[in-house]
Amino acid sequence: MLVIVVENAPPRLRGRLGVWLVEIRAGVYVGDLSTKVREMLWLQVEQGIEEGNAILTWSTNTESGFDFMTLGKNRRLPVEYDGLKLVSFHPLENQEDGSVL
Repeated sequence: MLVIVVENAPPRLRGRLGVWLVEIRAGVYVGDLSTKVREMLWLQVEQGIEEGNAILTWSTNTESGFDFMTLGKNRRLPVEYDGLKLVSFHPLENQEDGSVL
């Protein structure tokens, strides 16, 4: 199984994802596709995301049972820790003066 979540994605990218996956909620696509198709879809996301952001997660044989990748500007950053992939957060920036909150 795989899940792709996009935010602020252009309509043409959302339409392309909708051909291969089911959009169960706005910007949330799920399906059960081969590794080759998953890689092809992620390449299309990379090429078409523009100013948006995306995450891809899929079932795999790891300790946690899944893996994921992110793309675009997002506070969440995947980090590897002792063989586990976890999520770290970039600190919030104050919009007025650029200081970290």
